[in-house]
Amino acid sequence: MTEYATTSQGDRVAYDLRGSGPAVVFVTGAGPTRADDPITAETAQQVADAGLTAVTFDRLGRGESPAEGRLDLDRELAAVAAMIEVAGGSAVLVGHSSGCSVSLRAAEAGLPVTGLALWEAPLGDAAATTQAWSDEIERLLDAGDHEDAMRHYMKDMPPEWLAGMESSPAWPMIARTVATYRADAQSLAWAQHALEDGTLDVRVPVLAMYGVETFPEMPVAAASIVAAVPQGTEKEMPGAMHSWEPEPMAAELAEFTRACAG
Repeated sequence: MTEYATTSQGDRVAYDLRGSGPAVVFVTGAGPTRADDPITAETAQQVADAGLTAVTFDRLGRGESPAEGRLDLDRELAAVAAMIEVAGGSAVLVGHSSGCSVSLRAAEAGLPVTGLALWEAPLGDAAATTQAWSDEIERLLDAGDHEDAMRHYMKDMPPEWLAGMESSPAWPMIARTVATYRADAQSLAWAQHALEDGTLDVRVPVLAMYGVETFPEMPVAAASIVAAVPQGTEKEMPGAMHSWEPEPMAAELAEFTRACAG
């Protein structure tokens, strides 16, 4: 059953809490809500069944976490902090896609993160390129041009993904969800800068994962993250099309989280 928490910035976040024990908080990337992300829900349930606490939540402006105004990275980090609190006060963050860069920023910002389990961080362009991409998304959002902002956000993704969205009669409504991607773009730009200039300061264990069937950039990004942190491990896992398989992922998360908890 959905529960709610209020962040330090006054946003109301919807979440599901499962199980008890050392905690994991799932931080999704751009787009998903709990209602349309059965893979994460199944993984969270299996993690809980393995003796851990698992928290899934709707990121700000999505699903049952409605939010207005400028949904920037600071507000998103406050939401992550609230979810760590409901999980018991400390947690491993499980980042997916741009949720990886949000999670990295949360750890560097000093949130009570015990470890980072990152699935396919979409990093690898030059920092200046990523910053220009992020700045353009913010410019379009500030101008209220949601359709072009969504097109720009997805410009380096498989073109059929955007084509499928644009062909839907719900495209105008779909495009408006890009207002919730500002934090994703900001976090990716920050992470790429930190990796490029060597300033990434994450001291907790980091497990950087990617699927056996994935885009060629994903193993490269995982390796770059592992090389930038003192406690990093890179691992190929069962998965395809930017997603994981719940059973092996849950087993890996349970082992990693227990190790992080000491």
